[in-house]
Amino acid sequence: MTAIATVTPTLAHLPALYRCMARIRAFENAAEVLSQGGVSAYNKTADGSAKVRGPLHLSTGQEAVPAGVCAHLTPGDYLTSTHRGHGHTLAKGADLGRMMSELYGKATGFNGGKGGSMHIADFSVGMLGANGVVAAGLPIAVGAAHAQKLQGRPDITVCFFGDGAINRGPFLESLNWACVHQLPVLFVCEDNRWSATTASGPMVAGPGAAARAASLGLQAVQVDGNDVMAVFQQAGELVHQIRSGGGPRLLHAHTYRVKGHVSVDMAAYRDPAELEAALKTDPMRRAREAFAAAGGEAAQLDRIQAEADAEVAQSMRDADAAPWPDPAAAYTDIQTTGEGQWF
Repeated sequence: MTAIATVTPTLAHLPALYRCMARIRAFENAAEVLSQGGVSAYNKTADGSAKVRGPLHLSTGQEAVPAGVCAHLTPGDYLTSTHRGHGHTLAKGADLGRMMSELYGKATGFNGGKGGSMHIADFSVGMLGANGVVAAGLPIAVGAAHAQKLQGRPDITVCFFGDGAINRGPFLESLNWACVHQLPVLFVCEDNRWSATTASGPMVAGPGAAARAASLGLQAVQVDGNDVMAVFQQAGELVHQIRSGGGPRLLHAHTYRVKGHVSVDMAAYRDPAELEAALKTDPMRRAREAFAAAGGEAAQLDRIQAEADAEVAQSMRDADAAPWPDPAAAYTDIQTTGEGQWF
């Protein structure tokens, strides 16, 4: 997504922000359907019918956070993601078609079909990669930001992580290092209230990510993560402060994970009333309401949604037609071929 210079949200910003969210939602909806029958888990059995094999961690319902944050980034800025990283990847400007091909396991995917959903990266737009290990993106982001500072570059690094990550060691280690060296990094906690299949609230001592950051002297701001305009404004202010040499900042975005932990998880452990209440705060619904209240025409957003749906449908056709990786590719891009003796 092209960086937007101003940090004051106006009606003019909403279509671009909505387009980003619509592309993410359309991609996630398609990916969810494509993965059914692709894994044996949660009382389901893989039957060989799935286009996408294995479970996917969907970001449905969390679209406002990457859209609002990445609107302020340039291709030169870095981004690290999580296992739930489709939205971050698209918002940073990575090619939607290549990401779909990666999910299909095709040679035209970002990782040649070998990485899948949790390992997508596109260095050409500064997307340093999704990560299957909780909190593992934090030290990578800090290292990238430290390199930017040492090289005297004007760019920054954005690190997305979930509420479950704040209970792991790399969270405090990374925030400490960023504060000590005053690094140009924006930490973004996507607090979706769930850590895999466990509610995060009972597992977290204290108020959460923002409070822990503040204890280190790191300025932190909380925001309604389902209000894309609020995210856009708060993220813009923090990004401006970082680019001006203010050191690290943290954005604690409160959102909600609409789907289960993975695409085949029906989240039977969750109270249906909780989900029903959360759906009333859907970020795309709220964006449409805000657009209408400001005098915008619904037809404009309808066209954007239709374009996003068409783009995803085309990506599926392209992925279907794309070639499978050459079997020899299994021995490339790996640390060792297994030759020699291991000690």
